[in-house]
Amino acid sequence: MARALLLNASFEPLCVVSARRAVVLVLKDKAEIVHRNGAEFRSERRIVPVPSVIRLVHFVRVPYRAAAPLSRRAVFARDGHRCQYCGTHAENLDHVVPRSRGGPHTWENVVASCRACNARKEDRMLSECGMVLKHQPVAPHATTSLIASAGPIEPDWTRYLNGRKTAVSA
Repeated sequence: MARALLLNASFEPLCVVSARRAVVLVLKDKAEIVHRNGAEFRSERRIVPVPSVIRLVHFVRVPYRAAAPLSRRAVFARDGHRCQYCGTHAENLDHVVPRSRGGPHTWENVVASCRACNARKEDRMLSECGMVLKHQPVAPHATTSLIASAGPIEPDWTRYLNGRKTAVSA
């Protein structure tokens, strides 16, 4: 099913909506099409392009969003499904500072890892096992987490997620 990135009037990403919902917003003059995906919805008298990015006509004030919730899916999205030690396909989560050694379960301490690296590291510190992180883990922006949880990122969306791209790049 086609999806569209919904932007505020200020081009701030708000959420991901279905293509059908995006077309309804455009037809009701509540949003305008920024990018099309090439497909079309057809009726007896009208042809409407299917949008991949839409922008609201009027600014919508969004209440404060707390930090993004930490989840397995969100960590894999942030790390691009790649092991943060060797760069291969990740299957597990690893605590940089092991929980058995007082490490917290926070964005800054959890990374995606492959089975081999996770088994090699065990419950040791990085300096004890000679491993190095490819990227320092950081907490993603709450908006990015919301969008990343919607599934794969469309190529047209990257321009609007630019400031937050590190959290969702594949």
